Amino acid sequence: MKIYHCIEDFKPVNNAIVTTGTFDGVHLGHQAILKRMIEDAREVEGETVVITFHPHPRIVLHIDSSNLKFISTQKRKIERLEAIGIDNLIIIEFTKAFSRTSSETFIKNYIVDPIKPYKLVVGYDHHFGKNRIGDFKLLYDLGQKFDFKVERIPAQDVENIAVSSTKIRKALELGDVAKANKLLGYPYSICGRVVRGNQVGRRMGFPTANIETPSQYKLITARGVYACKVKHNGSIYDGMGNIGYRPTVADGELTIEVNIFDFNEEIYEQEITILFIDRIRDEQKFNGLDELKAQLEQDREKVKTILAADNYLPTD
Repeated sequence: MKIYHCIEDFKPVNNAIVTTGTFDGVHLGHQAILKRMIEDAREVEGETVVITFHPHPRIVLHIDSSNLKFISTQKRKIERLEAIGIDNLIIIEFTKAFSRTSSETFIKNYIVDPIKPYKLVVGYDHHFGKNRIGDFKLLYDLGQKFDFKVERIPAQDVENIAVSSTKIRKALELGDVAKANKLLGYPYSICGRVVRGNQVGRRMGFPTANIETPSQYKLITARGVYACKVKHNGSIYDGMGNIGYRPTVADGELTIEVNIFDFNEEIYEQEITILFIDRIRDEQKFNGLDELKAQLEQDREKVKTILAADNYLPTD
């Protein structure tokens, strides 16, 4: 996938199939659009072009900034777009000045003139331009004016739930990663560098890899104990994850840690990805380490049962 950080650097391609959006999570709804683009590009011997924005518009415009959290980081979003098979990604710097671009000016100056699109593919609720007043009707009219095709992909349903980033974020805030994963089409994950903890888990026979708390805008799922998969150096391991404040040992700081099963390597300063499969219980305070250890032993068996069932989404 070719990545452009400036629209002026883009070189027009044959029969460009284009879409635009923020694509938080690159969930099943987004994937339906992207897969349709790929199909169209194959039919007309063209290339796919995705236009996205960074920073996220809500950060720049200070919309609900105190509660602003996103499903995926910019890095993870790019990785997923590439894995799906997108040919070209244009990342437009979103500024307050850019936010004042009218809908028609955006289409002409950022799509028609530099890309010369054959077709635009958008979601059922797509809006664009200043104050997001541009809608599908306007996009269709602009297609007639500037000679490009337009297609709208309907909402994607999973178990009678229309997929959206908002619903996924809500599920994660409640700790319902199983539901979030169904809407995403893949496991929710947190990636980070392994740092040193207080070694309490190791002393109990449950050594954990603690990772740095991600960006302030990364949505961290609810506190609790989780069945997980762990990616490290191209390998995938089973594990038991924990998100919380470790009330039994009174650390007082949010930690993200995982006990990796059948693993005995020193991986400090290395990067791992924790994929959350299911939540098995809330965070609890126990009457000492012996009680905590007994509960962890029960938790581990429950996690192993969940992961052995192998009925969760692929970890790609």
